[in-house]
Amino acid sequence: MKAFHAISLSLALAAMSTSAPAAYAGTPEEAVTAVICNYRPGTTGFGPVKAEKVVIDKARKAITIELNGNASYIPLTAQKLEALKAECLAALGSQYTKYKISLKSDGHTLDQLALFAAKKNLAPKEKASFITRNDAPEAPQGLDGANIAMWQSHGWYFEPKLNRWEWQRARIFQTVEDLYTQSYVVPFLMPMLENAGAYVMSPRERDINTCEIIIDNDASDNTKGSFEAPANCTSVAGFGYKKAELHNGDNPFADGTAAVLKATPDNSEKFSWKAAIPKDGNYAVYISYKSLPNSTDKAEYKVNASDGTHKFTVNQKMGGGTWIYLGHFPFKASDKNTPIVELSAKGKKGSVVTADAVKIGGGMGNVARIVKEPLDSIDYQYVLSGYPRFTEAAKYFLQWAGAPDSVYTPTNNVNDYSDDYRSRGLWVNWITGGSSMLPDREGLGIPVDLSFAFHTDAGTTTNDSIIGTLGIYSTAGKTLGNGSDRMASRDLTDLIMTNIVDDVRANFEPNWTRRGMWDKSYFEARSPEVPAMLLEFLSHQNFADMTYGLDPAFRFLVSRAIYKGMLKYIAQRDGRPYVVQPLPVRAFAITADSEAGKYRLSWAERPDSSEPSAKPSYYIVQERVADGAFRNIARTENPEYTVKVSDNKIHSYRIIAANDGGTAFPSEILALCDMPGSKATVTIVNGFTRVSAPDRFNSGEIAGFYDTRDHGVPYLYDISFIGSQFEFRRDIPWMDDDAAGFGASRANYEDKVVAGNTFDYVYTHGEAVRAAGYSFVSSSAEAFSAATDTPRIVDLILGKQKEILQGRGAYGPRFKAFPSELQTRMAALASKGTAFFVSGSYVATDIWDNPNSNQETAKADKEFAREVLGFNWRVGQASVTGEAYQVATRFKDFTKGEYKFHNELNPDFYAVESPDSFYPADNSKCATFMRYSENNLIAGTVYDSGEHRAVVIGFPFETIKGLGGRQSLMKQVLDFFADPSPLRNKSK
Repeated sequence: MKAFHAISLSLALAAMSTSAPAAYAGTPEEAVTAVICNYRPGTTGFGPVKAEKVVIDKARKAITIELNGNASYIPLTAQKLEALKAECLAALGSQYTKYKISLKSDGHTLDQLALFAAKKNLAPKEKASFITRNDAPEAPQGLDGANIAMWQSHGWYFEPKLNRWEWQRARIFQTVEDLYTQSYVVPFLMPMLENAGAYVMSPRERDINTCEIIIDNDASDNTKGSFEAPANCTSVAGFGYKKAELHNGDNPFADGTAAVLKATPDNSEKFSWKAAIPKDGNYAVYISYKSLPNSTDKAEYKVNASDGTHKFTVNQKMGGGTWIYLGHFPFKASDKNTPIVELSAKGKKGSVVTADAVKIGGGMGNVARIVKEPLDSIDYQYVLSGYPRFTEAAKYFLQWAGAPDSVYTPTNNVNDYSDDYRSRGLWVNWITGGSSMLPDREGLGIPVDLSFAFHTDAGTTTNDSIIGTLGIYSTAGKTLGNGSDRMASRDLTDLIMTNIVDDVRANFEPNWTRRGMWDKSYFEARSPEVPAMLLEFLSHQNFADMTYGLDPAFRFLVSRAIYKGMLKYIAQRDGRPYVVQPLPVRAFAITADSEAGKYRLSWAERPDSSEPSAKPSYYIVQERVADGAFRNIARTENPEYTVKVSDNKIHSYRIIAANDGGTAFPSEILALCDMPGSKATVTIVNGFTRVSAPDRFNSGEIAGFYDTRDHGVPYLYDISFIGSQFEFRRDIPWMDDDAAGFGASRANYEDKVVAGNTFDYVYTHGEAVRAAGYSFVSSSAEAFSAATDTPRIVDLILGKQKEILQGRGAYGPRFKAFPSELQTRMAALASKGTAFFVSGSYVATDIWDNPNSNQETAKADKEFAREVLGFNWRVGQASVTGEAYQVATRFKDFTKGEYKFHNELNPDFYAVESPDSFYPADNSKCATFMRYSENNLIAGTVYDSGEHRAVVIGFPFETIKGLGGRQSLMKQVLDFFADPSPLRNKSK
């Protein structure tokens, strides 16, 4: 491969020399400047690049070019650099083409700044991994065995000057940096890295549950559950939850004991942590233990969750004395103590197993703060934050996690702001100390491969251009803790920035701004003794940046780019190839087989145009029975799988694409139900694929996000939304974090989680279909549109699907409720008698009031709505109370019903801000059957064309509160579809 590159490069240089351009007019500096400017990476946010001095040494046939500091921000590979040198020589004149040339910027030669320039960059030497999840798919060309330390900017902190808790940044554009960066790191970046095999550590709480259960061998009023241990245990100092709230100097990991047991290869005894889970949910599980000189490096843990038992091997020689995250797991609510975590006493002879507290869930902040150096005579008291722990700054979690006070409060509790940003880098060195990556420092002995700080920046533009992406690294001190060159951090920074900018430009914004790669002494970049990067991804203060930044699809793409940069960095360091984990599959469908009880699951891979390696090599099929949890049932190399069902329960499925680089995020969730004696099989189609930013407007002097009309759709959930924007005047400047100016936003949701699209609404619809006595299968809208079968009944889920532009819309609109392929398929089926139940917030508005449609498209869309679904649009934003009721109609299968649906943001179900109202297109064939309670606008219509039937409601069926209401409405709809004589007899 190297030979190929060398040959290619020599041919390229030869071609350039034979057709070299004439020397530029002007000074040598101007000639070189003209060349180097052509190497700027597209739209950039750093100043001019120029040659400041050109020194030509004819005696030595050498040229030295001094460039300004901005030139160091240009990303260069070795090949690009050689081409740049050749062009500079040619620009200076043909007499210099054989001279040696050296270009310098910011104290380095460009040879030193080029990506993967020769340098000392050592990997960890430890043979035994830290944490191994034994039931996870292997990722040999991913990040198996890597340990990554990362954090998401700031957090809720105590400001002693004001004697209050507050954010470290301003509330602006419906978020605050302290929470905004979490919306990348927690739902996207961390899982991607874990799916690639990495173990990810954070100095902030990553569980968004406010519930927390501590099970400890030292029981107290603050612990729950029970701890069981084998006989003959001894004890050493360890965790104790003696104080419900922590004050200055408190360290819970020095307030109790840990159990110690001699291990033997055949020991069948075990430790057990039992607890009752108060509410169904996905909870983080943390363990703790003591690291001793003779600790086992193969402690066998089990986590017993509702999706089965998960096995881990933990190297207890490292990581003792803090919370060690094992993962998030689904648990069902129970009022009985059941074994949540178990630890085997097996081990190599002569080793010991240690056991301490287990933590389940995230909890509320429990570190209380006080003004330490009063400026007045006030009798200050300790005060808790009152916020969920995941919102709090790192320094408070680190105190709860047993870090030394020198780590979490270097100012000795005087300045929490300074403590917080300094604690993150100091934490990296504390957990790394004593490992091969930092052998001369005391610590937990975990060999950390790299450190990453995710921030967003301030700054605005007056012309709605993008502020963009800045990377920061530090070469201060020259070498890292294991002797590696600190220039390794530049490679990491370059790779992450290049992946971000390339992917954003290719998918969202072609003119995304690439800012500098600063070699500056920022604490989070300088203090970690491992390769480190501080990312300032975009400006949270700039409206143009945030039109992308509030979009979950954008966050997914950026997080994936960061993961790819880390993967490529570690693979190059280790001299091995890499494979990028696949994207989630598409075109998922479940169809009935000719054999009774058999169903075919089929899907297609989703290509990644930016990564040829990101192809699936196999797929994992997961099944959930009734309201249980998903479990793996198969692994297949083909994009299909046949299941056998022998009961009438709802069986749900999702597909996970995988390869040697790791696993993708799961697919949407489809389901089936095989009901004996079913009148017909319903095909439930999931057309609700949208995730998006809120609505926005830009009227020149005023602009902003208009979530009253459309809050947008989070992916699964949102932890960054703080409240609606209330300041829309562009000319109002920032004056203080409490007076943020343009973009200023409310704070009434900042301690809450907001539900989004779970892609699991086939199950909700299926419950009601099953209760009505019907079987069902299901399909994605994409697969349904391409199918050729003729279902009798189709239940189309449209949720909050509507056509939108992402950012300024450079790559066109997405998420149309009725794309042309779907319309064609539905019209064809209607002509064959298929009945349709359609529900969604924008079923009519997306046709009649769609700013992204042209006149021809709008005309065709309206004709489809009238002919196939039987309605005309009346108005959007038809109701704010979330209530509807049925009215009498000539169709006898529709009776009575009152319904409440989710219309306000909440943690459990997405909200409908703008339900639709429409009216019958033809009163002889269509009738009103539902109205909104607050204003009697039409909420639902019934249509019988004589050829086919349709029922449409202007809010999503799945948002109806209460199973009973959903079941009643679905039964009426299905009975209408099956009724050969649906009209009422005329009264005499």
